[in-house]
Amino acid sequence: MLRYGGLYGPGAIDDQVTLVRQRKYPLVGRAGGYHSWVHLDDAASATVLAVEQQAAGVFNIVDDEPAPVNEWLPHLAKCAGAKRPMRVPTWLARMLAGQVPVIMMTEARGFSNAKAKRELSWQLRYPSWRQGFQEELA
Repeated sequence: MLRYGGLYGPGAIDDQVTLVRQRKYPLVGRAGGYHSWVHLDDAASATVLAVEQQAAGVFNIVDDEPAPVNEWLPHLAKCAGAKRPMRVPTWLARMLAGQVPVIMMTEARGFSNAKAKRELSWQLRYPSWRQGFQEELA
């Protein structure tokens, strides 16, 4: 079983980028929840390897750099040519968006790809979302 991180690549985050450019994708509280990303090309290559090898078990298909929202969201905004995201208090975000989005922004934890790299001999084209976002939005 493959568990993919947040997918980005051609067309994958267009809706999020639009919200970022409109300043409608805020940082919630301290925005310390970690997210794991993976480029579509890397997700595809991991999938092919797993199918070809008839891999058994659970594999996290993510890049090498889980990051807190307070790092990746401002970086995404910068790459998209947008202003820095606004910050919204946790209590207000909970009222407006509900508990799940708030938990994702404030408490989520990143994932390790060590097993996928080791057992599938998977190599990332985009080891970091930092490089991937820059290239995607250039």
